[in-house]
Amino acid sequence: MADSFTSFYRGKKVLVTGHTGFKGGWLTAWLKILGAHLIGFALPPETRPNLFDAATTDRNMISLFGDIRNFNEISDVFFERAPEIVIHNAAQPLVRRSYREPVETYATNVMGTVHVLEAARQTPSVKAIVIVTSDKCYENREWFWGYREEDAMGGHDPYSSSKGCAELVTTAYRRSFFNQNGTAAVATARAGNVIAGGDWSEDRLVPDIVRGISSGAPIVIRRPTSVRPWQHVLEPIRGYLLLAQRLWECGHGFAEPWNFGPRDADAVSVAEFSQRMISLWGKGQLKIQPDAATPHEAQSLRLNCDKARRQLGWQPVVTLDQALEWTVEWYRLYYENPASALPVTETQIRRYMRDTCA
Repeated sequence: MADSFTSFYRGKKVLVTGHTGFKGGWLTAWLKILGAHLIGFALPPETRPNLFDAATTDRNMISLFGDIRNFNEISDVFFERAPEIVIHNAAQPLVRRSYREPVETYATNVMGTVHVLEAARQTPSVKAIVIVTSDKCYENREWFWGYREEDAMGGHDPYSSSKGCAELVTTAYRRSFFNQNGTAAVATARAGNVIAGGDWSEDRLVPDIVRGISSGAPIVIRRPTSVRPWQHVLEPIRGYLLLAQRLWECGHGFAEPWNFGPRDADAVSVAEFSQRMISLWGKGQLKIQPDAATPHEAQSLRLNCDKARRQLGWQPVVTLDQALEWTVEWYRLYYENPASALPVTETQIRRYMRDTCA
């Protein structure tokens, strides 16, 4: 089904939290192409390089630095900017970091979500809210089949647990405060392991591979047999945009949790994924080095996206091979010429739109 938001977002006032991050950068780039009046709120980017600087994300938008852990800061943004649509994407997104910094992780991912919802509750202009969480919000029993939206929340590590908590917080706010006509419609969105150009985060597979290839160092793989639901970042972002539109147009009928995961065939092991990527690049050396002291991470995780297919008309369209091709293309062009970051980002978005939004 062709997506209908190509004209919907034109002129809409959209607040994106976390616009300085990897996924937030791709989301804001797409919303600019769609003609939204865009407001971003986030901490400054942590890594060097980063997508925010490389793709000049702060151009043609209102870009504000601040911390969602501070309620007054985010509340002031809502009061002064009066957004109509909110996509809450700001988070501490790293599993291994959550073991080192559990308090910061819960403060950001749980109380940050509370702050966004509370600020939205006090802002009459807000009509639609999408809270972005994670596939790791589920109580993972290492099943082969995909988790459905009604399955139990959980999480072994602080990151995963914090995302389950964010889901519970959102449900409580929806039932308590966003449950009547005239109030905003609030939904949550859960995606898999996203990949694309512009990610330089610590302890993530694609950035680790890119760093190894660019430096000539071996690429160390800690968990070669772990299976992840890999998907290009534009796949779940399309889901968020479709969902926000349905919340705006149809209200509380779509105010529920939603999964936006890849095809079953694209859930492959870390070792297979890594080998495919270095084969596409044409260089790179893998070094399998299991670490018994490594903190627990899920061995297998899949999402069932039947609900999004039936009710939103959303389904994944980019295969893992295509996602890897686009990712390698982005990084190769960037390392040849860093000024290519914005044009290649926009080119890939428009290419994706031609496939899904015609």
